[in-house]
Amino acid sequence: MKTFIKLFFFIFFLLPSNNILADIEKGNWNFVKENDYCYISSLPVNSDIPEGKKRGDVYILVYRINNDPETIIQINSGYPYKNEESVNVKIDKKNYEFYADEDSAWTNDDKEVVFAMKKGVKLTVSGVSSRGTKTVDTYTLNGFTVALNKLTKDC
Repeated sequence: MKTFIKLFFFIFFLLPSNNILADIEKGNWNFVKENDYCYISSLPVNSDIPEGKKRGDVYILVYRINNDPETIIQINSGYPYKNEESVNVKIDKKNYEFYADEDSAWTNDDKEVVFAMKKGVKLTVSGVSSRGTKTVDTYTLNGFTVALNKLTKDC
């Protein structure tokens, strides 16, 4: 059921919305409230991608749908991930394995990862594209807890 909710949210709310990136800033965690959902988001402070390679929009979202207390993490890579290849998310010194679905990475341990994000300083996402290109994106977690508290309180 949780996977269905994630895919539903992505397909019907975020995919058609071109203005989502207007609300996301590099190195900051921004809160956005809509009628049916709320989210906090950030762009990476650094992206390591081989020279000459191109990719789409790269960002991380933590969201809630219709006042559901559960928070869900979505990482968008800007390219389709390699099939059956896991995505490594490292928060400070601890690694978490996310699974890929098209150009997004998800976890079944949202609660544990969000807790680590609250305590952490840096989040690094390592993935491999369907063409075999390895990328590493680094996000700051400074301001995450404040934004998450706003998400919890106002959504």
